Amino acid sequence: MTWFEALILGILQGLTEFLPISSSGHLELGKAILGVDAERSLIFTVVVHGATVMSTIVVFYREIGKLFRGVAAFRWNEETRYVALILVSLIPVLIVGFFFRDFVESLFNGNMVFVGSMLLVTAVLLFSTHIRRNNRRNIGFMDAFVIGIAQMLAVVPGISRSGATISTGLLLGNKKEDVARFSFLMVLIPIIGANLMDLLKGNMTQDGGISALPLMIGFFAAFFSGWLACRWMINIVKRGKLYYFGIYCVIAGVIAIITA
Repeated sequence: MTWFEALILGILQGLTEFLPISSSGHLELGKAILGVDAERSLIFTVVVHGATVMSTIVVFYREIGKLFRGVAAFRWNEETRYVALILVSLIPVLIVGFFFRDFVESLFNGNMVFVGSMLLVTAVLLFSTHIRRNNRRNIGFMDAFVIGIAQMLAVVPGISRSGATISTGLLLGNKKEDVARFSFLMVLIPIIGANLMDLLKGNMTQDGGISALPLMIGFFAAFFSGWLACRWMINIVKRGKLYYFGIYCVIAGVIAIITA
């Protein structure tokens, strides 16, 4: 992988991680277009995902700090309840991570027909947000678990994590601004955990032919583009304009299938 390819893929990852168009699907599409070996570039995928975690922390640093202070009080309060909601949402994805990790990784093999089909699934989820217009409910524990199931399904390349989780929250009737914030904060622990597992397994030292420079360029490109996309996406959810991304996912999915 060249530094230019890393730059393009990093920007692509950062923008699409928060926009509901599937970062994993677009990363696979980008690798296919640039001719990057999908299986040997798994380390790059892990690095740029870590970069988007950092951008999320920067955007929500006040909220995260407030949560830490609330939990540190060692009593049941608003912040402790919110952290408990996040932990409940992690149950489905943790099950997949521990028992089906190898199967999930095998899906990242550059199969554009599969990725295109999953982009169409993402489009359906985004279009479905117009079914429910009155979003006034606070996120409850059952809501958190159902949103967690949506996040579990989004480990498949082509299904947008933010699109699946935000759409599910909106369909449940949760408040738009609450759903957006919850969607972005709930992903921090799974991605950090996945990166730590790769570190412990030694995968981070197996670069698959990718040198340090492209990894660094990809990281910073994903970080800065992710920071911009995260701030943008919060406003988009508040305005309820997700169906535009549904149209985009249909077009991208059809093109991926036809040109595969």
